[in-house]
Amino acid sequence: MQNEANYLCQNCGELIVVPIDISAGSSQSYSEDCPVCCRTNLIRLEIGSDGQIWMASEIE
Repeated sequence: MQNEANYLCQNCGELIVVPIDISAGSSQSYSEDCPVCCRTNLIRLEIGSDGQIWMASEIE
């Protein structure tokens, strides 16, 4: 099982690596400030039964 994933900041385009807390459930949504441009992204992720992680970000 992966313990980190990445998303593309929708504000500055930087690829950001974040840790994944699998104990928070298989469907998660939270806000994350980009460490490069400091603007907020809404992160949505799904963890499949096989451990595959799908992650997307939106401007919040």
